Amino acid sequence: MSTALTIDHLGAQGDGVAPTGNGQVFVPFTLPGERVTAAVGKNRADLLAILDPSPERVPPACRHFGTCGGCALQHMAMPAYLAWKRDKVVAALKGRGIDAPVGDIVASPPHSRRRVVFAVRRTERGILLGYNQALSHQIIDIEECPISVPAIVSALGQLRELARIACNTGDAFRMAVTASETGLDIELRDAGKLTDDARTAASRFAMAAGFARVSVDGEIVIEPRKPVLMAGEIAVMPPPGAFVQAVAHAEEAMATLVTDHLRKAKNVADLFCGWGTFSLRLAKRSQVHAVEADAPALAALDRAFRFGEGLKTVTTEKRDLFRRPLTFKELDARFDGLVFDPPRAGAEDQARQIARSSVPHVAAVSCNPVTLARDLEILIAGGYTLKSVAPVDQFLWSPHVEAVALLEKPKKRR
Repeated sequence: MSTALTIDHLGAQGDGVAPTGNGQVFVPFTLPGERVTAAVGKNRADLLAILDPSPERVPPACRHFGTCGGCALQHMAMPAYLAWKRDKVVAALKGRGIDAPVGDIVASPPHSRRRVVFAVRRTERGILLGYNQALSHQIIDIEECPISVPAIVSALGQLRELARIACNTGDAFRMAVTASETGLDIELRDAGKLTDDARTAASRFAMAAGFARVSVDGEIVIEPRKPVLMAGEIAVMPPPGAFVQAVAHAEEAMATLVTDHLRKAKNVADLFCGWGTFSLRLAKRSQVHAVEADAPALAALDRAFRFGEGLKTVTTEKRDLFRRPLTFKELDARFDGLVFDPPRAGAEDQARQIARSSVPHVAAVSCNPVTLARDLEILIAGGYTLKSVAPVDQFLWSPHVEAVALLEKPKKRR
């Protein structure tokens, strides 16, 4: 049975929210102000028809939009979409009582995402390769992807064939694809044990396709060329499956904010450093101590530093900062600048140690405004002043948004 609803606002995941006598109902692919009919469940509804469309409604960029779960907001005009993304950061900060100077959002254009993770499954009709339908394990097989760089989209057929060769399971598995400077870097996870014949066939196919590297569950199958990513002017060869900022120009924007803020620091700590996105850029001016739990990422960073030119000293430390954060005494003893870029869970314990420190310049980078706001609240309570927050949209048409927060603390008088 259909129900008429009026959309009041967008929820955190980009769904329209309609108030009803039984509470809020979430309606995907709708916009504020729209009147719609929908099949209403417990607190979620399937859109049936749009009675009064919003002036902000636009045709989606992709034929798969509405079934593919990769994008949530292609139907929203770009200015309104970017304003909503920025407002997510503002709202998260206000939720912690932080009235922050939030700047304009850094936008990412279509066809700019250089790293994507596909869902893959073998079926009787062949290989499905795409993204899971929203709130489902059903894989939507895709023929286009307007968020991804052309190098990935043009290789969709080749990626399916590689998946077919390597697949040794009836279950769904993942294929992470990064467009590096030297070609596609592909890692399969949970595709089953690779047989000798499949290894040989996959290697031959990768060579013919011009892939830079193919790995399975972290093991390199073939590497005709070292995959290369640039950290500013420094070339890095990341390990298989490494975390990579999704959009190169968004990474550059974030790195510029961080390096400018820490430009006067002589000794900088880079916490949750990965393979050196910030470390190698900061090392142009400062000595850097890079801390990370992932040993292969640290090894890639160290190798890039040793072969890089014009860098000050970069030291590395393998350390689980969730279990053993750098203490305020360690920070005070060595550093006058710091950047931390944790996973979505944030860095609550590490933030408490930073808050107790006297490090004068701190940059906080996060892909989760909610945990960023929590960590900033801790730092502000410890005496830091929040100078600015810059939202960065490197997850186009999704509900996710990155942010860079810059903080200062007056130096203690001796």
